[in-house]
Amino acid sequence: MRFTPSSALVRKSLSSHSWLGLTVGALMYLVCLSGMLAVFYPEFERWEQPYADEFSSFEFREVDKAFNDFLTSGAAITPHMFLVLPTDAVPRMRIATENESWFVDVDGSVAHAEKNDWTEMLLELHLYLHLPSSWGMILVSALGAMLCALIISGLMAHPKIFKDAFNFRTRGSRHLEQADIHNRLSVWGVPFHLMIAITGAYFGLALPILAVFADANYGGDRDAVIESVFGKEPELRQEKGPLAIGSALRQMRTLAPQADPFLITAHDVGEPNQFFSISATHPGRMIYSENYLFDASGVFLRTDGFSDGEPGKQVVYSIYRLHFGHFGGLPVKIVYGLLGLALTIVSVTGVNVWLARRRTRNYLNDVWTGIVWGTPLALVVSAFTQVALGIPSTGILWLTIFAATVAALRLRNEKRATRALQVAFVIAAGLLLAGYVLRFNRDAMTPAALVMNLSLLATALVFGALAWGRRDEPANA
Repeated sequence: MRFTPSSALVRKSLSSHSWLGLTVGALMYLVCLSGMLAVFYPEFERWEQPYADEFSSFEFREVDKAFNDFLTSGAAITPHMFLVLPTDAVPRMRIATENESWFVDVDGSVAHAEKNDWTEMLLELHLYLHLPSSWGMILVSALGAMLCALIISGLMAHPKIFKDAFNFRTRGSRHLEQADIHNRLSVWGVPFHLMIAITGAYFGLALPILAVFADANYGGDRDAVIESVFGKEPELRQEKGPLAIGSALRQMRTLAPQADPFLITAHDVGEPNQFFSISATHPGRMIYSENYLFDASGVFLRTDGFSDGEPGKQVVYSIYRLHFGHFGGLPVKIVYGLLGLALTIVSVTGVNVWLARRRTRNYLNDVWTGIVWGTPLALVVSAFTQVALGIPSTGILWLTIFAATVAALRLRNEKRATRALQVAFVIAAGLLLAGYVLRFNRDAMTPAALVMNLSLLATALVFGALAWGRRDEPANA
């Protein structure tokens, strides 16, 4: 018997397919846009608290005293404690537990608590889409795998895509215009896009891969797999006492004169087997760090072998810096930001092409307009409420995106909705800049804050120019 679906079932299936495509496109857009901004998360952290003491040089003795005094101060100590050292990229020192963090002034005194809630919200949007971390990481990684497939299939489906790399049709139909933008940016950035997609997919797939590898080679023992990469923790029995941080930092000048220490991690604090590690970058190397382990008295034990160990270990420990562009200073970050912007535009124009191909226009066009132009607005509004008013930013972000989408649905006109949301962005950016200056006063003029504020102002001017350019455009039906 032959099954013939009813017209109602066909319509529902098409509607479901459309919503699925729009949902995937929206999620891809959110990940790409937040990822472009997340490249600069250290700069955003400095911008959120411009009053923190900044310095690049410090006395080992004072650092040693500050950390050990904190461990015996009665504060809520966790099994792992951290001392973040100042670097050229982030010239601030912090002491942290597993739950919270405090700045340390140049004289070694513990100052105010670190509060970078908006930056954390941005990172959690990129890494987890604000879902529970395990599920969110898997979803984002799946999007990375999907992006790999889209890039490869796109190249195979357009045999002349490289030949037409500079062919723009800006005066034709919207379909052709968006297709040319999509294809050109895809070609120019294909090595970067593939690298981002592959490394992004890795983060969420690492745990499933770990489980499979453990079952195949270690009888299901995941800890044994981790130890094979990071090394087994040293077995020590020592008298309880202070950690010889200063002595270890002095030894680093001989152990690894080329290395730049940036993090000290104390393990099993207060226990007889306590030890600490110094994480240091190696100039010219992509690895996140090499870790130098010391016992509590400052006796050097070993390294984790990321700088000179097996190639697989070096690759695994290089993925983070490769994905976020944190390996060549500000110039590399700027390049990553521009290429990330291109990838964001590719994700938008891909959906635009799909929408333009349809013979009809409906609410999907308005929903997509609200998401595309409402998300930048939501990021600025959430930054204003968080930084200037102290209101948690996650709920504000999603509420603003929802409001922008509802506004676009009510207008039922893509061009009017786009222009309205662009104007709203300019107003919100102005409020954020004004609120920032009112809250931080002279600290708003520190170099780190000034660069970010000028970048926001430049972005607002671009949005204003786009809105101004649309003032005479004929409205679509």
